[in-house]
Amino acid sequence: MARTGRRPNIGSSNGDSPGHASTRDSILAAARAAFAERGFDGASMREIAAAAGVDQALIHHYFGSKQQLFVAAMELPFDPDTVRRMVIASPRDELGPPIVRFFLGLWEEPVRRQVLLGMLRSAMTDPRAAEMVRRFVIEGAVLSLVQEAGVTDSAMRATLVGSHLMGLGFVRYILCAEPLASAPIESLVQLVGPIIGRYLTDPLQAGSAEARSS
Repeated sequence: MARTGRRPNIGSSNGDSPGHASTRDSILAAARAAFAERGFDGASMREIAAAAGVDQALIHHYFGSKQQLFVAAMELPFDPDTVRRMVIASPRDELGPPIVRFFLGLWEEPVRRQVLLGMLRSAMTDPRAAEMVRRFVIEGAVLSLVQEAGVTDSAMRATLVGSHLMGLGFVRYILCAEPLASAPIESLVQLVGPIIGRYLTDPLQAGSAEARSS
């Protein structure tokens, strides 16, 4: 029998609204929680469906594969334009502290923390998740931020900034290592901010791509 292409009616007489949106949001919320707690490999479609109160087939209907669900649930937890405006508004030699403050502020919001936890935990065990984090976070958000600062060797600098920030997030929010885990954000801004700033402004040593080509 030929398929009509219409989505099933989910809790609403008009198909795609508002029951559809509510069900889709419930699936995404359950997926974020599962990926944050267990990572990509540990989270199962069955448990996500159970947490969302839907049939597992419905997740496949809306999102397709587990990988596609992960991409939808792990959408960047910030607007890159917001970061870009922050860079434009700050002198280049003062960028480190506001970047660290912005990054740690993301972790303090529950939904965004789930996304970041899901990204980090999944990247440790699944190559596809690791590639997504690298592409979206390092090559996308951080690289564009560094390029806005108008520096050379932007790819190397973006990798340094991204690795330091992700490491900070891992130790503080996943390992919960003290005293880092309970340190006030402003204390970390003062400690880590100058290091991030040096990644953006200090000359890179002879191993950089520019130095090798000169």
